[in-house]
Amino acid sequence: MANLKDLCFCLLLSFIFFTVGDCISVCKQDHNVPLFVFGDSIVDIGNNNYINTIPIARSNYPPYGVTFFKCPSGRWSDGRVVPDFFAQYANLQLLLPYLYPGNKRYINGINFASGGAGALDEINRGLVISLKTQARSFKKVEKILRKQIGKTQAKALLSRAVYLISIGTNDYRTFASNSKLFDSYSFEEYVDLVIGNLTSVIKEIYKNGGRKFVAMNLWSFNHVPAVLEAVASQGKDAQLEQLNQLVEMHNKQLYKAVQKLTTELQGFRYSYVDSYKVFEEITNNPAKHGLKEVKNACCGSGIYRGIQSCGGKGNVKEYELCGNPKEHLFFDSNHGSDKAYQILAEMARNGDLNASTPVNVKSLFLS
Repeated sequence: MANLKDLCFCLLLSFIFFTVGDCISVCKQDHNVPLFVFGDSIVDIGNNNYINTIPIARSNYPPYGVTFFKCPSGRWSDGRVVPDFFAQYANLQLLLPYLYPGNKRYINGINFASGGAGALDEINRGLVISLKTQARSFKKVEKILRKQIGKTQAKALLSRAVYLISIGTNDYRTFASNSKLFDSYSFEEYVDLVIGNLTSVIKEIYKNGGRKFVAMNLWSFNHVPAVLEAVASQGKDAQLEQLNQLVEMHNKQLYKAVQKLTTELQGFRYSYVDSYKVFEEITNNPAKHGLKEVKNACCGSGIYRGIQSCGGKGNVKEYELCGNPKEHLFFDSNHGSDKAYQILAEMARNGDLNASTPVNVKSLFLS
């Protein structure tokens, strides 16, 4: 019961911040740049709290949220995730999950992401909100905005907005561990399926008003504690090699896909965020970025704390928690820490080390 009260307080606090900012931005409707977010647990801020799913598909329990929010908010982090930082940089208040009960305020944007989702509908079907369902929800938001502020104003608002998409990890982990899928598709064919679905969703968002997109690629599985754990304890070296091949292919194809969209869709603009490069930079130079631990997760169990036991809601109830999450690249077995996401968001915003191309994220919000 105490955990539930903490969660409710956290969400209430977020809602207060949001509504105050919303009231202000209504007066500045011609200038604010909303943020709409689509994807998986890397960018989810709590939509899975409101769907019928298994406990381990949520992060609305301690110690998630332990640093920034001081309570669990539904984010897969000890604090914030990338869209929280993007909203901050754009002078927006905290976004709410799309499924937050009773919310119909979208003037600053909204977050549709769902932990465990893939670009393909089949990934964790019935336990998550698929990417295509997220896109359909955006279409509903577009209709609501037209009713609230008028067709012309809504069109202008949505064309100014920035659309962040981060997804794909769950597609490839499912592929590598599913012998039926593995035998049915070549690596190239499967990556084409993932990129094809992702591209079709971008086109759907464009059709409903979106023009400026942030496409975030995938980081290497070499750094994910859950994968390192599997290699160390189960000898899954071959699977790690396959996963990294898929990631490299995905990242190249994603970049080609968004480049191609600039020739197909009038007014389409994008920033390709190279999280792969950012995580390589962090792991090679952790002290430079204020980190001390880039292999072991802060929360979990096992050799690398790579067993997904953080919070004790899965099959393994016992877990360890580090003393200072801000020193770790990963908070749990699969997800970055608040500090890691801050580094990624800042480098993407500024374009440091070509972390975002052909323009940085900041320029999308300013133009």
